[in-house]
Amino acid sequence: MMKKLISLALGLLLPIMAIAEPAPKPEQLKLMLEWFVNPDHGPIIIAQQQGFFEQAGVKVTIQEPADPDLPPKLVAAGDVDLAVYYQPGLIQGASEGLPLAWAGSLVTTPLDGLIVLEDGPVKSLADLKGKSIGFSVNGSEKALLDTMLAPYGLGYKDVKMVNVGWNLSSSLMTGRVDALLGAYRNFELNSLILHNNKGRMFYLEENGVPPYDELIYIANSKTANKEAIRRFLHGVELGAQYITNHPDAAWNIFKNYKAGLDDELNKRAWTDTLPRFALRPAAVDKGRYLHYARFLKEHGEIKKVPDINTMMLDLY
Repeated sequence: MMKKLISLALGLLLPIMAIAEPAPKPEQLKLMLEWFVNPDHGPIIIAQQQGFFEQAGVKVTIQEPADPDLPPKLVAAGDVDLAVYYQPGLIQGASEGLPLAWAGSLVTTPLDGLIVLEDGPVKSLADLKGKSIGFSVNGSEKALLDTMLAPYGLGYKDVKMVNVGWNLSSSLMTGRVDALLGAYRNFELNSLILHNNKGRMFYLEENGVPPYDELIYIANSKTANKEAIRRFLHGVELGAQYITNHPDAAWNIFKNYKAGLDDELNKRAWTDTLPRFALRPAAVDKGRYLHYARFLKEHGEIKKVPDINTMMLDLY
């Protein structure tokens, strides 16, 4: 009888103890975006606003850079835990010996491409000979153009590159340049439409360039807080799933995150970006990254192919 009473008492006490036990302390994580908040960051913002990061046990501080060149530098210096960045940029940085590593995927297809005006002088890539191409950030333009123009006996040396800063759409509409490289299909094409123009894009992946992840998360390969990153990726996975299941509700949440997001361009870009978000942000195809690294080396954009195992953070 006494044993039964003791067992009953313990049975009543254990739930009370479980309730009283404090929740695990959330991991702290600083995330630097590659630019100002925009629809490309949908899963991050939805995860933040819907409490998915809190649910995953991580407190995320989202920062916007004053300079788009800052994110990899801050990660390498250990000033932020994660940054949104570009797959080609990660490969270039790792090749140069920076302690940078892939730590998840955000947008798993190229967004970049070469844009011309539909009613302009460039009807095919062959027409680019002697023409001017606007760009905003130095990257791997030579590799891209040498590949895309090769079937026409042309290359990087046959065009004139013009740094137009962030005035991509306007420089094309005003005739300052004949084409744009580094313009996103979900933004610049829509921006042209909203300004009563129509653009045509020559997609990189349809013109010889290996497919790649446009936006990824990078961490310091030596000091990364893997537990915080695992929790972060769980949160953005929930965010991406919510967007897929509730695109309209997700847009309403996103557009109210901060002033300036609720406009027609962002709404159009939101719709065009939805199918490109990583639904499995912690999944990675190392062979795909290695293939693109070899592509960059072949075209002289990097001196050596980085160690793929060092460049990819082992999270599990």
